[in-house]
Order: sequence, then C-alpha cells, then structure tokens
Amino acid sequence: MRFRFLLQPNWLLLTAVVFVFAAACYAILAPWQFSRNADQQAQNTALTSSFTSKPVPLDQLVPAGTEPSSKAVWRLVTMTGTYEPAGEAMARLRTVQGEPAFEIVTPFRLTDGRTVLVDRGYQPPEAGKSVPDYAAAPKGQVTITARAQADEPADKRPTFLDSGRRQIYSINSGTVAQAANMKIDPGYFQLDANQPGVVKGALPLPQLDDGPYFSYAIQWLIFGSMALFGWGYFTWREARPGGALDNSDKPKRKSVAEILAEDEAREREEAAAAKG
Repeated sequence: MRFRFLLQPNWLLLTAVVFVFAAACYAILAPWQFSRNADQQAQNTALTSSFTSKPVPLDQLVPAGTEPSSKAVWRLVTMTGTYEPAGEAMARLRTVQGEPAFEIVTPFRLTDGRTVLVDRGYQPPEAGKSVPDYAAAPKGQVTITARAQADEPADKRPTFLDSGRRQIYSINSGTVAQAANMKIDPGYFQLDANQPGVVKGALPLPQLDDGPYFSYAIQWLIFGSMALFGWGYFTWREARPGGALDNSDKPKRKSVAEILAEDEAREREEAAAAKG
C-alpha cells in the first residue's frame, strides 16, 4: 500500500507534532495577538476621545460604588475632597519610559463621603535606599483632575511595610482597601499633570500606536499554514514510488556477516585462479 508509511511510529509522531502546532497557531496564538490588537485599538480610541472631551464631575461618569467602564477609562474627571495619607501605598516593580519607578497611590475622600484611589504619579528609586523619599499629599480640601482607570488584576503577593511605607504589587483598590482597612470604590484615578498631589511627575500617557500585534497574528497564521503545507508536501513525496520510505524496489541491505562471507569467497577464487 502506498500510504502504509503513514502508520510508522516516526511518521505518526511527526504528524501529531505538525497538527498540534498548527492547531495552536490557529486557535490560540493568532487569536491571542488579534485580541491584544483589539485591546490596543480600544485604548487608543478611548485615549483619543479623552483629548477632545472636557473634564466632567466624577459622579456624572462613574456612579458611586462602581468601577469605571470601558467607555469611561482615560476620561478626565474632576473631584473635590481630601487626601487620606494613612491609606497610602507604593506600587513596586514599575517602569516609566523604560526606567524603574514606584507609583504612589493615595485614597481620596470626596465631599459626598465616598473614597476613591488616586495614582499621584511616580518616583524614581534612590541609590542606597529601598524606599525613596517623595512629596507628601497636600493637606486640606483640594480639587483635582484625573483620568479614570479600571483596577489592575489583584496580585497574590501580600502587601508589606518597608521603612514605614506600605508596598503593593498591583494598583488595585481592593488590595489597598484591605491593607488600609478602608472602604474604597472600585477602580482608580490617574492624576493629571500639574495637579495638587503630583509627586516627582505625573504618569506619561501611552503612545497612540497599534503595536505589532496584528502582524504577529498574521505571522502565526502563516506559520501554521506552512507546517500543514510542509506535511502535505512530504506526504505526497513519500507516497510516490521511490520515496525515502519506500523499500519495495530497493535491494535488501546486506549484513556484516554476508559481506565478510562474500569477501572470503572472492579471496578463495582469486587464490585458486593464481594456482591454476
């Protein structure tokens, strides 16, 4: 049978590897990159919209007790209240424009009684200090403008104190609320530049670039197709007469014992011929 080689163990293993890889390209890797591209485009759309929209009072955009929706993210809101430094925390392991940094988040109690989490910007680390010094939040009532953000996923690593400063690994209102024993609304608000409470500097806005995700998705589709095409080509080649796995017309390979026996017989014939 021409296709009997398909049942050989090596060929079955090759087939399994090729089809698993192709399935991963089509069902996992390419959709993952398409999803990242869609998320990036949604962020760019929201950010572009925020450039042209005026700041609005917080309660008009984000009702009390709710997290900023996807349509509210990056929108500018205004809030009046007081900072609550007792609940302040430092987000570790951050980078700002390629440089390491801490982000300082502080609860902010509004005049209507609700409390939200405000990202006051970033502070670079200082040599010889595990925790850098940074400007304290202003005392008394202030009005601030900030960009609405959804909570980052909660990190399983626990909060801890370092040099008297609370340390966290993700900017998550629930994490800060639990550590500070406070009630804080979901989401947080990224302080705009030149606002009361900004530390070293306000966080820069993301670049309006779709990134390479769409190209990566197309590449994974191409890789999956190439794997299937290669398998099909080699299957067709082996199915033809004379394929590398076709042993029907090939002479049987001699064993070492048969080769030695033939050599001895040849030597005896040559010796007999020399005597005659």
